[in-house]
Amino acid sequence: MLLIGQLMVGGTEKQVFLLATGLLRSGVAVAVVTLHSGGPYRDALELAGVPVHNAGFTGVSSGPMAVPRNLLAVVRLIRLIRRFRPEVLHAFLYHGYVIGAPLAWLARVPVVVAGRRSLSDFKQARRWIYALERVATRLTRHVVANAVAVAEDARTVEGVAPGKLSVIYNGLPESAFSPSPPAQIVTDLPIVCCVANLKAHKGHRFLIDAVALLTARGTLCTLVLAGEGPEREALLRQAADSGVDLRLLGLRRDVEALLNRASVVVLASLYEGMSNAVMEAMAAGKPIVATAVGGTRELLSGRGLLVPPADPPALADALERVLRDPHLSASLGLAARDWALDNLGAHSMINRHLVLYRRLLEERCAG
Repeated sequence: MLLIGQLMVGGTEKQVFLLATGLLRSGVAVAVVTLHSGGPYRDALELAGVPVHNAGFTGVSSGPMAVPRNLLAVVRLIRLIRRFRPEVLHAFLYHGYVIGAPLAWLARVPVVVAGRRSLSDFKQARRWIYALERVATRLTRHVVANAVAVAEDARTVEGVAPGKLSVIYNGLPESAFSPSPPAQIVTDLPIVCCVANLKAHKGHRFLIDAVALLTARGTLCTLVLAGEGPEREALLRQAADSGVDLRLLGLRRDVEALLNRASVVVLASLYEGMSNAVMEAMAAGKPIVATAVGGTRELLSGRGLLVPPADPPALADALERVLRDPHLSASLGLAARDWALDNLGAHSMINRHLVLYRRLLEERCAG
């Protein structure tokens, strides 16, 4: 059983889809349970033959009925676990394992796995978040991180024992490595493309500042952002004020086509776990400029240009190097694609999870 908050468009949601369908093809009976809502990946999972169930949790700010509704959701989730009787419950993201681990323990699931997908930055301001996480971790047999940086963060900040940690990189479907027709974007300028939700920590405001610096230097380009989020209107105003040719495309499912239209792919995040957007750009053989945060450093070491976060001049310099040097652009793209082919296929990700699940079950039985 794979447990996650919801199945909207997002990096972790895509990984759950790939893992669930891969396990099913490998002959493993698998179900996906969401805490509070569905989304596009729910339909895709059910079409692939993976059953999806919603526990029905609601936010505490949703009114006086939130508490009784969440109590009913707890009962519903325990019943779902007992009905399916999974040998392994793998919970993804903070709410998934904080809620899922105790309930799986109550339902006597043999092996509970927590999936760490990000660094602990967002937890640092609230001690109670760490307290709940420590309880969940004690009830969890193993923790899977999607990057060495994420595993090291869990070890040093959260105190997770090294023997309780594994690193399994995110996987990419075969389509990510296949050529596709470029997206139709009307511009005569080189395209700088960023695929990321429009949230403050993704650093879009620093990216716009960097492109404004390029424009002032005479290196013209079109900045294309694929994603949605609360920063949309602020970014539009910032681009208009700074004279940046900005195209906001909203949520897109044709990421491969967008990447194939791009001259360079950029990610300006202030912090990251393991970026699916960077992985997809590597598979497409695109030159990448990104901030040296989290797992991005592992992905792009020697295969992309890394800059400090929140540093528009450094970001502008790196983008300018790629845009002005076709040889550098081609060599970075080739190195990134070669490494992605060797390390980031979905088949490898699925097999490593299967090996881990079997080992943990064997250890549980032996114990």
